[in-house]
Amino acid sequence: MDFALTEEQEAVRRLFHEFAENEIRPVADDLDRNPRFPADLFSRVGHLGFFAMRYPEPLGGGADTTSYLLAVAELARGSLAVAAACSMQSLMGTFFVHRFGGDDVQERLVEPALRGEVIGTICMTEPDAGSDLFGMTTAAEERDGVWLISGQKTWITSAPVADMFTVFARTGDKELSIFLVEKGAAGLTVGRSIDKMGVKASLTSEVFFDQTPATAMLGPPGKGVIHLREILAEIRLMTAALALGVADAAYTEALAYSQERVQFGRPIAKFQSIQAHLAEMHTKLEAARQLTYWAAWRSEQGWENTEQAAMAKLFSSETALEVCDRAARVMASYGYSSEFPVERYLRDVRFTLIGGGTSEILRLGIARSLTK
Repeated sequence: MDFALTEEQEAVRRLFHEFAENEIRPVADDLDRNPRFPADLFSRVGHLGFFAMRYPEPLGGGADTTSYLLAVAELARGSLAVAAACSMQSLMGTFFVHRFGGDDVQERLVEPALRGEVIGTICMTEPDAGSDLFGMTTAAEERDGVWLISGQKTWITSAPVADMFTVFARTGDKELSIFLVEKGAAGLTVGRSIDKMGVKASLTSEVFFDQTPATAMLGPPGKGVIHLREILAEIRLMTAALALGVADAAYTEALAYSQERVQFGRPIAKFQSIQAHLAEMHTKLEAARQLTYWAAWRSEQGWENTEQAAMAKLFSSETALEVCDRAARVMASYGYSSEFPVERYLRDVRFTLIGGGTSEILRLGIARSLTK
């Protein structure tokens, strides 16, 4: 087995690593303290071609899954909030519009979105429906050839700045369908922004629909869950990569600090208790990385990947939480101080436990695949 990155993959990793180090990291703390959508960074990420990576070559894409995940992880090393907003655009916010939108939608919305000029998001979660998709109450009904949507969504990433909304709504007793709604549509209201523990620059809000006309139904009626499953593994691998990025940033910070911090006449990296933390962090981070890129490789072979992507997301996010916690322990009081980024990493990383499916839901799914 060859675990080495190809020249192309290494070039992608290096490109986004340098961008994250030089452009994102210097402003990451300010974005956390003064939360706002990182419009300038978002636009420049678009110019780098990130939003188009996983789409066909004529749209500027054609990258393999591993290259895409490498880019995600490097962005997350700079700021998990920025990476989360950009990842929403590159996958869930554009996938269904690209796949099912007509020629006008492709030219007017999709192509500009892949350049970062139009912002997209996806609306699934509701106040009483998260993991339980069929618990959704948002509904759509057709009148005179127009689908009208009514209901409430919450935890919608980039909603305050979004130009297009991919909306899941009930069209039957056990049927969910997918719709495109555009900014400015009648009855569309973006509600309050949700104040979060972390990833603060990735804005999340409530969204309300009151007989809101959809621009189009995306795909056949009642097939929303089926089509969601087509990208669910990719969503989970993307979230795993986000976790790897922030965990790697925390580990790197703690390692450097341990070699500089002197106590009792020597660097604390010389003490066995600190060495134990560093060894555990390094080992588990490497295991999470290998599991994630193995699952990505399976995806590139066209193999069934549902269970493997779930395992990668579960292990990477739980490992990232442990790594960020251990990094804070290595740095002691400085790990608790907002003067150092580890405090932010420890808050931000919990986001990865939720996005793409909670650890509890993932464990259930993995167990069912073993016992079916």
